[in-house]
Amino acid sequence: MSEEVKVEDQSQEAQETAVSQAEAEHALNNVAVLKKGATVKGKIVKVGADQAFVDIGYKYDGVIPVRELSSVSLNDAAQAVELGQEVELKIVSINDAKETLVLSKRVVDNEKAWETLQGQLDSKEIIEAAVAEVVKGGLVVDIGVRGFVPASMVERQFVEDFSSYKGRTLRLRVKEIDREKNKVILSQKDILDEEFETNKKKIIEGLQVGQVLDGTVQRLTQFGAFVDIGGIDGLVHISELAWQHVEQASDVVKEGDKVKVQILKLDPSNDKISLSIKATQDGPWSNVERDFKAGDIVTGTVKRLAAFGAFVEVAPGVEGLVHISQIAHRHIGTPHEVLKEGQEVQVKILEINLAEKRVSLSIKDTEDAPEAPAGAAAPSSAGKPERERQPRGDRDRGNSASHQKEIAGNENVSLSNQGLSMTLGERFGDKLAKFKK
Repeated sequence: MSEEVKVEDQSQEAQETAVSQAEAEHALNNVAVLKKGATVKGKIVKVGADQAFVDIGYKYDGVIPVRELSSVSLNDAAQAVELGQEVELKIVSINDAKETLVLSKRVVDNEKAWETLQGQLDSKEIIEAAVAEVVKGGLVVDIGVRGFVPASMVERQFVEDFSSYKGRTLRLRVKEIDREKNKVILSQKDILDEEFETNKKKIIEGLQVGQVLDGTVQRLTQFGAFVDIGGIDGLVHISELAWQHVEQASDVVKEGDKVKVQILKLDPSNDKISLSIKATQDGPWSNVERDFKAGDIVTGTVKRLAAFGAFVEVAPGVEGLVHISQIAHRHIGTPHEVLKEGQEVQVKILEINLAEKRVSLSIKDTEDAPEAPAGAAAPSSAGKPERERQPRGDRDRGNSASHQKEIAGNENVSLSNQGLSMTLGERFGDKLAKFKK
């Protein structure tokens, strides 16, 4: 009985062996015959530093060297593929004797990319790509082929250092392709410009003249400063930067400053906005009544000299007139004889006219009058010997009338009685002279 069982076991083992050998032969006979240049699909089973291993259903795994993973240079295979990823590959070489199978993902991606690039160029399609390299003159991206973004086509504004852009994803548009030269030029700036123009029109439509907004100084020019008011720039002309006179914009603001601005003018057809910083601030005359009163003696700076007097700044943006008759105790023919622009002087406030924004000043009233030399002949009322005096009518026409004409249109000149009127001595000098005889 035991012998019969033994025979049956041997027979079963022989059958199983025959079946396994048949299955092995069948599997070998059905293994795909691979050749160089063929396209295959597989799954990433291992990722190393300089290569990735892929199972394509062959009798041994294939290898993708890091140089064959992408059209751009990589530091690590993990930058291009990950474990379990399905990939399409081209056979670069195969050697069954040594069981080596070299594959390329780069070649397949490259072929597919050129097929779609022309369509993306024609349709102006927006694509996304990560920055693989920062090179001289721009950025390199992997879009199946090596794509180049010139520095001038990355952002709307100038970028000095692109080192932080590596790994950053950009939105790009194909600008130029040349397959023979393997050349692809892309631009992000075109997309940003279009979005800016669309956004700018929407912003302008929501603005109103007189509106006060917060802004940021973007750049300075000889004629003023451009201020960003929320996605759109407006110009603050140099005359609108401050109430006082400004020589150059950098004297008042610098790039990056946060400022308040008021809209002066909107020109949607030309996308122009005129702004003012000084309109959001108290004018120089708003505190004059609080800070000054008639009779005060203050320090000022001579800003301008005219034939009829000197304009002296007593506070930023507040100028008053020192009439020529109020400059010195002695007679002077022109203010230039005793004053110069930029000179600091002491002045006495004679009159303040807030309604007309005018201040009358005197320099001589801050100084003691010089004493007449002993035994000197009494001067005439005009400070000249009587024989040199002109008739009153001629004097009025030659001096007073011409001065009033010159200052009539000047908002900084006050027609103060103390500054311009004839003295009693001048009015009655002739009559008093008769009684002295």
